[in-house]
Amino acid sequence: MTERSTPAHAAAEARLHAVSAAFADLPGVVLPTAGRRHFGTATLRVHGRIAAFTPEDRLVVKLPAARVAALLASGDGLAFPSDRPPMREWVAIVSDDTRVWHDRLAESLAYVGG
Repeated sequence: MTERSTPAHAAAEARLHAVSAAFADLPGVVLPTAGRRHFGTATLRVHGRIAAFTPEDRLVVKLPAARVAALLASGDGLAFPSDRPPMREWVAIVSDDTRVWHDRLAESLAYVGG
């Protein structure tokens, strides 16, 4: 993993803060600005469970294993973590487009909070 104090990580964390604000009114959601950090980075939580975080310069979300496999196969996602065996329900999102992040966060919150 890369150092968390990089400009790329700061930009990803700021993007997570901005995009996740759209979900502030959902029941059980704790925004990155209000919640505790996980592994030194901001996290988006729902009902106490982590739905998304930015450990490096990418958004990482929890999704069903089949959805993760589809994102990996399409090239829209990368295995997470990259430095050891990947976790089947976690995927790093390739795009830094805020619309893509919004959609993946919505999916993750529905999955983790459902």
